[in-house]
Amino acid sequence: MDLPTLTEVRIPRSRAELALSDTVVPLAGGTWLFSEPQDHLTGLVDLMALGWTPWRRRTDGGLSLAATCTVAQLVTIPSQPGWRALPLFRHCAESLLQSFKIWHSATIGGNIATALAAGALIGLGGALDAELVIWTPDGGERRERVARFVLAQRTTSLLPGEVVRAIEFEPSALAATTAFRRIALSPLGRAGTVLAARRDLDGAFVLCVTGGTTRPEVIRFPDVPSPAELAAAIDGIPTWFSDPHGAADWREGVSALLAEEIREELAR
Repeated sequence: MDLPTLTEVRIPRSRAELALSDTVVPLAGGTWLFSEPQDHLTGLVDLMALGWTPWRRRTDGGLSLAATCTVAQLVTIPSQPGWRALPLFRHCAESLLQSFKIWHSATIGGNIATALAAGALIGLGGALDAELVIWTPDGGERRERVARFVLAQRTTSLLPGEVVRAIEFEPSALAATTAFRRIALSPLGRAGTVLAARRDLDGAFVLCVTGGTTRPEVIRFPDVPSPAELAAAIDGIPTWFSDPHGAADWREGVSALLAEEIREELAR
């Protein structure tokens, strides 16, 4: 879609040239940005011009993803020692409805910062307690977990002038055993609910529910919960919503069933 209100598309050479605001925003893959009218915008700043390395293994064994890492680059990260959770990356990526073109254009940072309920990489970040590195306009940075960053649909804690620089995964989360479930009303439809979970080496159980909730809902237990404990936790989620892709009560009901499947899988 054309963006007729734009007066500039800036190609930055360094962080100092970002100069973002309410009306001048980052451009990465652009798959959502160009999908609907953005009449409040006057400028775009092309983050791809900064040439950030898509991903790197940190010296502590963790993983750092550039915000501009594409979905295609995410799913081709090779197996690394200690990264048992890596299959969850592909599971979450493939739960997105996308064409070949979007697969190679859409970015991880964009998927998270857009804060749509269907943002499956939000579920990935929530399940693995990923932390965002956010550049602030004063030249500093702050860090915030993905699950806390997304406040509601299309709403995040990002302030004017801030930009997501990277997504960080700790070695302990990458070492976990993971499980994934997704359901939709039609075979190729937008997900009604998405559940991503992990069991840490110390036995801790973490489940993140997205897709049918207005924000990521993370459930934690020190060990694999009982069926009743998990059912009560799902029942306590307050943010189910209804839309053409599913009614709130259906989403809650199928999430309870899928969560129990995950509980049984991770218990083994």
